[in-house]
Amino acid sequence: MFKKILVALDMSPMADDVFEKALSIGKSNEAELLLLHVISSEEDNSPLAIPPNIYDLYPAANNELTIKSWQEEWENYIKQGNELLEKYSQKALNSEVKVENLQVQGNAGRTICKIAKEKQADLIVIGRRGRTGIGEMLLGSVSNYVLHNAYCSVLIVQKKDSTK
Repeated sequence: MFKKILVALDMSPMADDVFEKALSIGKSNEAELLLLHVISSEEDNSPLAIPPNIYDLYPAANNELTIKSWQEEWENYIKQGNELLEKYSQKALNSEVKVENLQVQGNAGRTICKIAKEKQADLIVIGRRGRTGIGEMLLGSVSNYVLHNAYCSVLIVQKKDSTK
């Protein structure tokens, strides 16, 4: 019986499937959902981790404008994360499932495991995009890290194969 389910969400198309699976489990167990978005430069659509130093590449460029633009990109990314959480939170509330939102910065895999332990989650629901080989080696696999390092049960929602 699950009482608290951490739902690891990102801004990929997989988020809908992950949320729907967690919502279904949450309803049937009368569990609370903890919706988590990790602010991370590892996410596919996130801005650069550090501000670009265009000054080195093009000395005539106005570095202040470049940094301001970078800051605006991050502010927009954080805002999109909050909107994502709010959208799913409203769906949970409409389904009469208790919900809490949390958006924190960090390494996705480590942060998911840390928050799950701190919040005493019984289950982590996370998506898997299906990276393999070089892609997984270079970009890592958040779901693989969570599976091997979480203190609680983990449900990995697989990417739907559009060829079937």
